Amino acid sequence: MRPAYAWAGLRRHGVRGSWPKRGLPYGGDSLNQRIRPQPPEKEPVMTDRHDEEAALATLLEQEREIQFSAFTHADAWTVGLHLVELASERLHPVAIAIMLGDQRVFHAGLPGASADNDDWLERKFRVVRRFGHSSLAVGTDFRSRGANFDTDSRLDVAAFAAHGGAFPIRVNGMQVGVVGVSGLPQRDDHALVIEALIAHRDRAS
Repeated sequence: MRPAYAWAGLRRHGVRGSWPKRGLPYGGDSLNQRIRPQPPEKEPVMTDRHDEEAALATLLEQEREIQFSAFTHADAWTVGLHLVELASERLHPVAIAIMLGDQRVFHAGLPGASADNDDWLERKFRVVRRFGHSSLAVGTDFRSRGANFDTDSRLDVAAFAAHGGAFPIRVNGMQVGVVGVSGLPQRDDHALVIEALIAHRDRAS
């Protein structure tokens, strides 16, 4: 059961909508398997809770604004290829994946990425699937309340990572999938996903 305090911060920002009733992790049996230790996606961390609250408000606004009237396998392919193009031009050593429901419909690993990045994607995806928000928003929410996801979420950190880079795909307010990037500092992973999704939304409108 989700801890009672888990979404106090998000509710403070007026978030509503349908959240998953229970965790439905990607990866099946891998949830019960230990993955080898991986280096954290390190970057400077904001220490001021007011800064984290402001960042959370921005992240939740992104989720409200980046939605679609439809999102098909063809859309996933288009977004995935755009992410590959952006990352290749910038020489980013990333792994990219898109899920629709339980199906992985796009996956690419660029030079310099490794299987560790695939593991990071799985862990970030589980966070989005369980909490219904971007992996960066989840981690930011915990920090905005002076908490730490790894120690306070009561979830297995070998299976869940509230690091930036995985973002929900929503169609008319309903979450239908996730798109993710791993290989850069977490806020850069997140920013790359946002750039590609905004471009796709604007082309479709």
